[in-house]
Amino acid sequence: MARSTSRKGAPAVAITDTPDLLAILLRQGVMNEEQAERVRRAQKVNSYSVEQGLVQLAIVNEVQIAQAVAREAGLPYVKINPLDLDLDVVTKAVAGPFARRHGMVAIGKTEDRLTVAVHNPFAPFPYEDIKRVTGLDVDRVVATRSDVESINKGFYDLKSSLKHAEKQLAESRIATVDIANQEFLSKADADLDPAAAPVVKALDQILANSFEQRASDIHFEPKRELTLVRLRIDGVLHDVHVIPRIVYDAVVSRIKLLSGCNLAEKRRPQDGRIKREQGGREVELRVSTMPTAFGEKAVLRIFDPDVLLKGIDELGFSPHDLPKFYDFIGRATGIILVTGPTGSGKTTTLYSVLKHLSRPELNIVTIEDPVEMVFEDFNQVQVRPQIDVTFPNALRTVLRQDPDIIMVGEIRDGETADHAVQAALTGHLVLSTLHTNDASSSITRLLDLGVPHFLITSTLIGIIAQRLVRENCPHCTEEYSPTDEEAVAMKIPFEKLQPYKFRRGKGCLHCRETGYKGRTGIYEILPMTEKIRRLVAHKAGSLEIYKAARDEGLRTLKEAAIEKVFRGGTTTTEMVRVTGK
Repeated sequence: MARSTSRKGAPAVAITDTPDLLAILLRQGVMNEEQAERVRRAQKVNSYSVEQGLVQLAIVNEVQIAQAVAREAGLPYVKINPLDLDLDVVTKAVAGPFARRHGMVAIGKTEDRLTVAVHNPFAPFPYEDIKRVTGLDVDRVVATRSDVESINKGFYDLKSSLKHAEKQLAESRIATVDIANQEFLSKADADLDPAAAPVVKALDQILANSFEQRASDIHFEPKRELTLVRLRIDGVLHDVHVIPRIVYDAVVSRIKLLSGCNLAEKRRPQDGRIKREQGGREVELRVSTMPTAFGEKAVLRIFDPDVLLKGIDELGFSPHDLPKFYDFIGRATGIILVTGPTGSGKTTTLYSVLKHLSRPELNIVTIEDPVEMVFEDFNQVQVRPQIDVTFPNALRTVLRQDPDIIMVGEIRDGETADHAVQAALTGHLVLSTLHTNDASSSITRLLDLGVPHFLITSTLIGIIAQRLVRENCPHCTEEYSPTDEEAVAMKIPFEKLQPYKFRRGKGCLHCRETGYKGRTGIYEILPMTEKIRRLVAHKAGSLEIYKAARDEGLRTLKEAAIEKVFRGGTTTTEMVRVTGK
């Protein structure tokens, strides 16, 4: 049995591919002797290590192993969230080869202390070496092996790429940046070479990290000296990295090169797209660049087919609303409107409907600005105002292309609205979006755009207003009793909530300690019933229409969110964040 001495001099069992780990897990009550024997047999047959055998046989997971080992060593266990780490703390406190050799990673730093995570607290720990180099006292914590190894690989590789890129570019660049007019003067194009190996590697690592964290958007925001990299995950932005300004100039050139943008044009906004293989599937990134005071800001929106093309049943409709929605999309002609602010999931809803309706005998045409994601079953048209391919002009042409179903990315003006109505009148199913806050105000918006009330009543099938709320992580969700504050937020007497149990995520490996994993839709559905048609025909306002719809069973976005809270899908905190108090 291998033994080592901790800093305090107490002997400890080393965790190797021997039964020592099994002994620790048995002592900590994580497993029983029968399970331990199964692991030993698996080792003999398959040459598994102890940890591999435990995970392969689904006896315990990596987190349970790390927690048991931490208790045995008398150290705290931490779940490392990459989004909370500082690249400089991780990479400057301890050298990469040294950290990998000792199975450690620096995860926190104060004026006089350094926090280091290890996956094996019983291995010899170089406390004095770290203290001599950093001048700081060291606190040890225990993390999973995969956390320590993935942080070591990702962070040190990224830091190395950024450092090499900065050195390479600094040696050749003599450019100056005029903040006022954004003119770049340089001796050669090599100073911003987007094909330089360190630049390519740095961008690849940022993208890989973004995919791993399930980000929907990557923001590169240039500041005076540095560029901030932020990820939007489940609708919330997180600061993840800062990169040197000189490196970012090359990175944004690399992004523009891959997305087909003009490298020389830095004073005008540009759009492009990148296709990338990720985990055996093709992921598309929509690129947007825009000049700001300190350089070009780039935003990459990630379109994952598994997210964008969902089944109707996976969108989040409640049992109360789902039959209404199926009734909408089952019609042969008319207009269906989806409303909500940017980022509320309208595109996912529309693409999922088109996927549901798609059949070989149907001609489906979409008009988008921009085309969010290329899908072969649809005929997709990109709006290009600079060559007069606008929504109205494209829609006028599409009507001559014998379509069955038309998706118009957005109704922005009266002409587009008029053509959409005409398309519905001539026997087509039209799907589109409007930017309004709720379903009833969409009718007022159409009237404002100049659509006659009698055409609205004869063509509009219904309106769906939607938002996205974060879902409780299924791996760490737990029951709890509602509080007084939650009763106030939901506007429900506390006495009525007392018999119920709500759910919330407590934070785990799968959700990065946030308690949330993924997002789902909440919906407000307004069908054009006879009563609503009569009100529209008499030019009623949105408030009258709303009251009539409520009488006929309309449920608001807030009520849809409350139902998800009662069903354990989300939290009251998320309900308030998305729908307000």
